[in-house]
Amino acid sequence: MHKVLVLTDLHIRSAGETIIGLDPLTRLRCALEHALARHADAAAMVLMGDLTHSGKASEYARLADALNDLPVPLIPMIGNHDVRAAFRDAFPTAPDADGFVQAVTDIGTHRLITLDTRNGLMGHRAHAGQICATRLAFLREALIGANGRVPLVFSHHPPMDIGLPGMDGIRILSGETDMLALLATHRAHLFCGHVHRTISGSTRGVPFTLFKSTCHQAPLDLRSHDSTISIDEPGAYGVLLLTDEGVVAHSEDVGLNGQIFTGPDALPDGEPL
Repeated sequence: MHKVLVLTDLHIRSAGETIIGLDPLTRLRCALEHALARHADAAAMVLMGDLTHSGKASEYARLADALNDLPVPLIPMIGNHDVRAAFRDAFPTAPDADGFVQAVTDIGTHRLITLDTRNGLMGHRAHAGQICATRLAFLREALIGANGRVPLVFSHHPPMDIGLPGMDGIRILSGETDMLALLATHRAHLFCGHVHRTISGSTRGVPFTLFKSTCHQAPLDLRSHDSTISIDEPGAYGVLLLTDEGVVAHSEDVGLNGQIFTGPDALPDGEPL
């Protein structure tokens, strides 16, 4: 059984800059230390976009330094806060598919397909996602070429509503219907970031999993249309177990300093949970 680590919404800022009083780089280092201490045998680590907060060269430089000498192969993606040109300057060996940061990675009986959902708009609209005809063609060919492998698709933006009005207004708003139809046809599992919450469900026959940010999170607010609301909850990373039957997704919070108890110290008479 192979393992894949998933980190999303890192939001690295320049030195001295924070988000709701939190240092994204400190939180990333905490997540990396926690993950690699337990899962250094992972087959890959997917960074699912919003690697930086403003797309500045200084932010990417700090991120690249933090990722030096990783013992796990890295698969980087970009999100709405990233800038392709600055990203490529910092990660010149990053995957490229017709100008987009997209890749296909086969691991055992599974195929990982990482998508670029960044659009080319300006202002607030730039934070919504897009799957154009070129990117849909890439996805279609990657799914068809899986040759029996279990398809796992990674998209920074979700292509469906998840019940938080502020984030639903900046999900994938172009090409999402065709994208979901492809995923359903090929029985793919979809993984997303962007929302800064751990969420799972299904839509139009597509099972999906969203992971929390390594830094700051979104509260469960089912009414507000404000997409900037944030809360200081623990950062997290995902651990995917690639099984013969499919995939199991775990989300691991970090920074809680929780002590692990076993046997009689956990529950009376050593009873199971």
